[in-house]
Amino acid sequence: MTRLAYIDCFSGASGDMLLGALLDAGWPLASLQAVVDALGLPGVTVRAAQAVKHGLAGTHLTIDAPEAQPLRHPADLLALIDGAALPEEVRAKAAAVITALAEVEARVHGMPVDHVHFHEVGAVDTLVDIVGVIAGLHALGVGRVVAAPVPWSHGTIQISHGRFPVPPPAVAALLEGVPVRGVDVEGELVTPTGAALLTGLAESFGLMPPMTVAKVAYGAGTKDWPDRPNMLRLVLGEADAAGDLQAETLTVLACNLDDMVAQWYGPLVETALQAGALDVWLTPAHMKKGRPAVVVEVLCRPRDALKLRTLLFRQTTTLGIRESVVTRWALPRQTHAVTTAYGAVRIKEASLEDGTRKFAPEHDDCAARAAEHGVSVREVWLAAVQAAGEGDRSGSGALQT
Repeated sequence: MTRLAYIDCFSGASGDMLLGALLDAGWPLASLQAVVDALGLPGVTVRAAQAVKHGLAGTHLTIDAPEAQPLRHPADLLALIDGAALPEEVRAKAAAVITALAEVEARVHGMPVDHVHFHEVGAVDTLVDIVGVIAGLHALGVGRVVAAPVPWSHGTIQISHGRFPVPPPAVAALLEGVPVRGVDVEGELVTPTGAALLTGLAESFGLMPPMTVAKVAYGAGTKDWPDRPNMLRLVLGEADAAGDLQAETLTVLACNLDDMVAQWYGPLVETALQAGALDVWLTPAHMKKGRPAVVVEVLCRPRDALKLRTLLFRQTTTLGIRESVVTRWALPRQTHAVTTAYGAVRIKEASLEDGTRKFAPEHDDCAARAAEHGVSVREVWLAAVQAAGEGDRSGSGALQT
């Protein structure tokens, strides 16, 4: 059984909303204060209170800090994390999120990372939010985090550099490659800290994976929206074997080609795979006026869509590309090597909810071993599957070939 957290950011996300939701889910406020104390932040305290937004109750977190705070750069925050008496996993994840946020800030403002600074009290909020959320998830035993598509609002916001569009540049940069949905809200729904936590912790964005719900909690934001509760919903539960299926939002690019030389398709497929495509397939079709054609479809992660669209335009005769969003459910798998009479072969192994095991030998390894021994690829393939099945000391599950 895997402890799963689903972040339903229907009204956006911020560090304090995530912390509020964790407290609402049962993580003690005293434990959060202990995290603050471990970071060595004198005079910094946390308090929580119930908040009701549009009739929905949740927990609102407030961080109180002395106004006199030193100017802190990313290295200063990382040093505080490194010196904190916290689990290594918490410190490592927090450092990664802080680093990602600092690198994005440096990129959007055109400066070296070591020149980035977090504004006085804001640095304390950022540090407590990031380390606190990661420590809270760790304390609640969460092993996987999945998030809903992130809302993308509009309007402008005043920040230290001037008036900027919403989402602000750092948030927009952090959300590159992340599924988002446009919402008719004028104002900031997602803060840089919220975006950094979502992208740093969520393994995927999309539909809620199968799970047995144990707790539904709400973290309240500070602002009030006229048409919706400013809340973040956190769903905690247990993912059984079926829930271990991994849901991922992907992009499919497609175009119909009725005037391209047949010999060009092979290099196109190989180039697309090398450029990050997860899969490429060709389907015969008939176009208008009875012309035979080929439908080229490319499956990729959203962050690679632009690069692969450009590749299709440059390396095919198409004048237009269709784009759609799909959800892929995948069995978790591991890759390991098995020893056969023909040599070592890498093999992917996955398990279904009923304990059935599936094996997929790596074709390139099978082809190489077959060439070395003068046998068919099929013989090596079957030998690898048999070796993998014999390695099941539990004796459970049927062999899938």
